[in-house]
Amino acid sequence: MELLIIIVFILGYLSITLEHTFKIDKLIPALAMMAIMWAMVALGHLDVFNVDTALRVLVPTHVEEVILHHLGKTSEILIFLIGAMTIVEIIDYFNGFATIKTYVKTRNKVKLLWIFSFLAFMLSAIIDNLTATIVLISILRKLMNSREDRLWYAGIIVIAANAGGAWSPIGDVTTTMLWIANKVSVANLISYLLIPSLLAMAIPSAIASFMPAFKGNIAETLEDDKEVATKSGAFMLYLGLGSIIFVPFFKTVTHLPPYVGMMLSLSVVALFAEVLSNRKFSMSNVDEESDNAAHHSPVHKSLTKIEMPSILFFLGILMAVAALESMGMLFNFAGWLQKATPMIGTELPTAQVSDLVVVLLGGASAVIDNVPLVAASIGMFPNAIDDPLWHFIAFAAGTGGSMLIIGSAAGVVAMGMEKIDFFWYLRKFSWLAFLGYIAGAIAFIIMRTIL
Repeated sequence: MELLIIIVFILGYLSITLEHTFKIDKLIPALAMMAIMWAMVALGHLDVFNVDTALRVLVPTHVEEVILHHLGKTSEILIFLIGAMTIVEIIDYFNGFATIKTYVKTRNKVKLLWIFSFLAFMLSAIIDNLTATIVLISILRKLMNSREDRLWYAGIIVIAANAGGAWSPIGDVTTTMLWIANKVSVANLISYLLIPSLLAMAIPSAIASFMPAFKGNIAETLEDDKEVATKSGAFMLYLGLGSIIFVPFFKTVTHLPPYVGMMLSLSVVALFAEVLSNRKFSMSNVDEESDNAAHHSPVHKSLTKIEMPSILFFLGILMAVAALESMGMLFNFAGWLQKATPMIGTELPTAQVSDLVVVLLGGASAVIDNVPLVAASIGMFPNAIDDPLWHFIAFAAGTGGSMLIIGSAAGVVAMGMEKIDFFWYLRKFSWLAFLGYIAGAIAFIIMRTIL
């Protein structure tokens, strides 16, 4: 039965990886894989365990208890993401992101390259790399009529957004997972990864600035009167971004799970959204009058626009990996890996094999989804919080996906918005992303010996 479960996982994983070939949304195989794997565990009456991280042993338990345990951990991530997505949609409701466009005052292509690189790098650290990519490509469309020009900038935005998401606990799903699982702290994550991530963005941008595609000036475009920056939009932008940044501080002070702070931030942003829209603040009433008002409520409208397919995908893939963890498979695989590569997880400076494993993991994240890779890593390695291994995994999983257009959520959304060809990106940007990734990895290894 264990072998069949592994086969189901592999088939589901392949279906997720090949979603563009099969033309089937990856949430479908993820949910099916999760349900089938847990059903096989229950019907086969298989032994399930919790991992005692202190003693590093497997503790037998009941399937109902272990699935509830993993559902709780997964729900922490999902609720956190729902809160962050809703805040971003509320900002968008007030056209807050149009404020960013007011900072772009040049038409020089090289200057625009660096402006969008730094905007993607910083914005993705706050509102995650996927949303930052959507926002910046939307701004690109208002600045450039030429699709050919936009393609080049979109490629740089993908690389910069993935780099920016790696050093922030709220910048990428994988770093959020590591943070919520108490594998990294905010201060150490930033101190270890800010410079490597900056290099992963800056080196490709610096090389790209010498390319012919970024020479000269962009043509003038007509202003879109429908999306003009307003005072209320600017206020909601700064309030929303500030409320998201507030979450790590809330966790540090209260030691509560991050989703609690995110819910507090959402409530504050939602309150101001309702006040600014001159609507009654009501998110729970179900009578006809309140429903009619809620139809025009910025909060309710924002809730209907969040990426539920992504939420369901994360639910499926994380619970599927949890099934493998509960049967002790990840625990046993980690034991085998440590014997095969004895230096993994050991103290510096004898960690070369560990570095190779993590670098390869980053390369694998360009081909297959980085979420299950990081989820499996969390279940495999016993390293304590803020061990350099976790920071390296965060960097590799976050930036490695830039090497292919389908290797990250930011790449996939850019591919969809601008119809970027897979092989065009492979020829033009994969080598740039690779150079940035290797430079950042080398910088991390050097910094690790110093910090």
